[in-house]
Amino acid sequence: MTKELKILYEDNHLIVVNKAISDIVQGDKTGDESLDKKIKSFIKLREKKPGNVYLGIPHRLDRPVSGAIVYTKTSKALERVNEIFREGTVEKIYHAIVKEKPNPDSGKLENYLRKNEKQNKSYITAENAKGAKLAKLEYKLIATSDNYNLLEIKLLTGKHHQIRVQLSNIGCPIKGDLKYGFPRSNKNGGISLHARSISFTHPIKKEALKIEAPYPEGDIFGVF
Repeated sequence: MTKELKILYEDNHLIVVNKAISDIVQGDKTGDESLDKKIKSFIKLREKKPGNVYLGIPHRLDRPVSGAIVYTKTSKALERVNEIFREGTVEKIYHAIVKEKPNPDSGKLENYLRKNEKQNKSYITAENAKGAKLAKLEYKLIATSDNYNLLEIKLLTGKHHQIRVQLSNIGCPIKGDLKYGFPRSNKNGGISLHARSISFTHPIKKEALKIEAPYPEGDIFGVF
């Protein structure tokens, strides 16, 4: 654990960290220091490695989203984790804060999504539309405060912005998510979507892993 890196799990094959809202998973056109570079620098310093540190990126979280993100420390682990993700045997649970209570309180959403690369935004579209991809998730209302509702989402597919666009489509845009219809931004610049836990079979040890990420400190998630 460091001031910057919140390590949730680590062994010789994997490192799972609790991503902050401001972090980008890997380098992009902004030129901001990415989370993978921070982790590499941390490992290099801690282990006094003379050469480059390897880090694989099997999955991603949007920049304004917080929570558990998995990196691999060997190419063998990356290959196997990629396979696990492809097989759909990873359980990904997210928590989201929304203003409106969904109706019904729980359910399954299935929509075809099309990504607009220029806008970096996804839209619900017809099944036979060009570039349409099926997105599936399950949601349930787990807590209510005076002003907001807390939803738990089980992600069944991993499509671009799918939680954000699918919740918006049922009248429940995520708090702070201007891109998908919430009227105001959050003070921290993020959105109230948190990758709460990730569960999968360890790619090398073959043991069941469930890794849970605490909520961001001082965030509205604390009211629940």
